[in-house]
Amino acid sequence: MSTPPRGRILVVEDETYVRDSLAEMLRERGFDVDGVASPAAAVASLERAPVDVVLSDLKMPGGGGLELLRMVKGRWPDLPVVILTGYGTVSSAVECLRAGASDYVLKPADPGALEVALDRAIESRALRREIAYLRGATGEDEPVGQSAAWQALLQKARAAAATDSTVLLTGESGTGKEVLARLLHRWSLRARSPYVRVNCAAVPLEIWESEFFGHRKGAYTGATADRDGRFLLAHKGTLFMDEVGAMPLPAQAKMLRVLQDGEFERVGDERPTRVDVRLIAATNSDLEADVKAGRFRHDLFYRINVVRLEVPPLRTRRDDIPPLVERFMAELSARLGRPAPPIGPATLAALQAYAWPGNVRELRNVIERAMILSTGGELEVEIAPMEGAAPAAGESGDLNLRAALGRREREVLLEALKRSGGVRKEAARLLGIDQRNLGYYLHKHELDPDAVSD
Repeated sequence: MSTPPRGRILVVEDETYVRDSLAEMLRERGFDVDGVASPAAAVASLERAPVDVVLSDLKMPGGGGLELLRMVKGRWPDLPVVILTGYGTVSSAVECLRAGASDYVLKPADPGALEVALDRAIESRALRREIAYLRGATGEDEPVGQSAAWQALLQKARAAAATDSTVLLTGESGTGKEVLARLLHRWSLRARSPYVRVNCAAVPLEIWESEFFGHRKGAYTGATADRDGRFLLAHKGTLFMDEVGAMPLPAQAKMLRVLQDGEFERVGDERPTRVDVRLIAATNSDLEADVKAGRFRHDLFYRINVVRLEVPPLRTRRDDIPPLVERFMAELSARLGRPAPPIGPATLAALQAYAWPGNVRELRNVIERAMILSTGGELEVEIAPMEGAAPAAGESGDLNLRAALGRREREVLLEALKRSGGVRKEAARLLGIDQRNLGYYLHKHELDPDAVSD
């Protein structure tokens, strides 16, 4: 059975025999190795696929290891480079180390010494990443919101994060399921290991195995190099599978085996690879209904539905809208390079009164549009999800803004259902919302599309 590599090494050596010998020796010691013959080929390789360490000869025609070292440090400053040379002098060693080399090894390289140098380079890089992560874990990364619904969710998320159990995040589109997935990873014991995200709806069935499990060079036409799949990239860390309900049925069977056994076969591999991955899945669809309809495997559903967290829609956490607006304005102010304009209480009240069918994502887009178009003075926010959806007071003269919005919401739903002939997909398109979110509004207003269309 295969185990994940200790690290990925790019060997840069112009002599074929030496390059192949180094690659074979390192592979025997558990490293994943690619080899190229020149600095130019090395840069091209790094642009295609990342590695953990570059092991480069110092003297090569057409540019040597020192030139490559400077190029690497200019473009990938945290990528360690170990220099290998048969012409060792104190001055050349000092020059390489000053240029940023992590180590300097003489030819013929002692296998044990080279192994130690590479392990040290990989560990040093991991330590720098850990330091950067800890420095980056400031208040700006903290979740925003003090509403009872949001705080209850965060409490459950912290409890779930402390385990390795699979988590299923459910909720409408735009509620912040990926934000919560990142928090689960950050609060877990795997926080210093990779967090890998994949949108299942964006992966065609014909490349599904390669995308998730990887492939070996030459496994099929077009496989010109080894590729690590998402599971191997997430080894020891977290794999976040967004829109998990969109997985085709053949892919679901393969996913079930990985979750049950913790192993898979890379395309072109003869032996299985075992990984240690914590899975977080997310969906805005009704998976139970998909199971009943035969679109989703019941055994896979039970496998991923271990800890279930429902992310609440923004309309149920209106108290969180002012701090969210403040966070978005601060972020956009830094990005746009200009101070954030003040926002008046009437504008905040209007934002809190709106139903936000697109949830937090829609709120951010509205604030971004307002910030970009701002010409000075107070921030002017325009909420226009669809024509004719502006708030209006009811016929009874009731001026309660939320009640008026609810009545107008029902009117707009009825009109969309009539125009679409009761076809949900078309009604959702007219409303500018996700088809699955339409179900919430139909249930909320007790509307039957078939009855409306008659």
